[in-house]
Amino acid sequence: MALDVAAIQASLQADGLDGWLLYDFHGSNPIAAGLAGLTGGGHMTTRRWYYLIPAHGQPRGLVHAIERHNLDQLPGEKIVYAGRHQLDTGLDQLLRGMTRVAMEYSPKCAIPYISRVDAGTAEAVRARGVEIVSSGDLAQRFEAAWTPPQLAQHRAASDALYRIKDRAFAVAADALRRGVPLTEYDLQQQMAGWFVEEHLVSDSAPVVACGPNAGNPHYLPGADSAEIRPAEVLLLDLWGKLDEQGAVFADITWVGFAGSRVPDEIGRAFEAVADARDAAVRVVQEAVAAGREIRGWEADRAARTVLEQAGYGAYILHRTGHSLGENVHGNGVHLDDYETHDERRILPGTGFTVEPGVYFERFGIRSEINVFCAEREALVTGPRQTELVTLM
Repeated sequence: MALDVAAIQASLQADGLDGWLLYDFHGSNPIAAGLAGLTGGGHMTTRRWYYLIPAHGQPRGLVHAIERHNLDQLPGEKIVYAGRHQLDTGLDQLLRGMTRVAMEYSPKCAIPYISRVDAGTAEAVRARGVEIVSSGDLAQRFEAAWTPPQLAQHRAASDALYRIKDRAFAVAADALRRGVPLTEYDLQQQMAGWFVEEHLVSDSAPVVACGPNAGNPHYLPGADSAEIRPAEVLLLDLWGKLDEQGAVFADITWVGFAGSRVPDEIGRAFEAVADARDAAVRVVQEAVAAGREIRGWEADRAARTVLEQAGYGAYILHRTGHSLGENVHGNGVHLDDYETHDERRILPGTGFTVEPGVYFERFGIRSEINVFCAEREALVTGPRQTELVTLM
């Protein structure tokens, strides 16, 4: 995707910024590298490079002599350096006239996904009288926002994940009815095969967690995993994207119970989680429909308030949701006022999960759906689980 300098400059002017300073060393800043078109093959980035998009005027870059062509695909002049003194002089020249720039920086590393610029580089910029602010919302607009084809790819991946989820529950139910041993790992590996059939790729095999293992949000079964047993919770968490250029992820979690009647303790926990999920969706949808600005922490707080009022505050272990992109944890806003206080705005064109959960010694419950934020509506892109899947 070509860098839209005019659109970036309009955003800089609207936000009262003098420029956006992209910086990378040896892949330390994937946001900057992606925007500059330096990801994938064909580029060696073993030296520091900078690229400044000013609010007004032509962009300009600072590149090492042995990698001087790395920014040739981008508009504007390029300053070439080799020795450290030339680097200092080049940085002076690059930042001349700048007083307030955005970089991939998060105060106190509050949001690690956006905190990509090292302290020493920040010192070098500030030493030239330049204030640094977070590029979090800029990165969302120009790196995390989905194109219409990506939304279509997400929907196709989502549909495939739901089919795989249904097949997995059916296999588990059949094994339980027939009394045939089936481990978490056995089911996970079958699901991995269905990913191939559906032309999905992922960075991990799905989570298949039964009983106490469902109380561990990031549990992954191994070859010696537990057997799926009657009268226990079975949690499936699966994420993937189409095996196509530029595709973005879908990510869902559903929960079943290996029995015909769900115990009250488990049923109450599921109802609270589902209500929390729907509260987060509702506050986003209402804000977007009204044209009101809403930030990631607000949606998280809406969900957690429901869980806390239901008596489950002590059993929350993670934020309510994360950005979705070409990586399953994308560079856009997270629904988070728990692990971090995410001040980034939920912007049109971005997608994210809504996945509150509560976790106990004997079981865990999580319900996960995906939301795409359009200009005037926030769309849930797949079915919501309204009751536990009973497997016997």
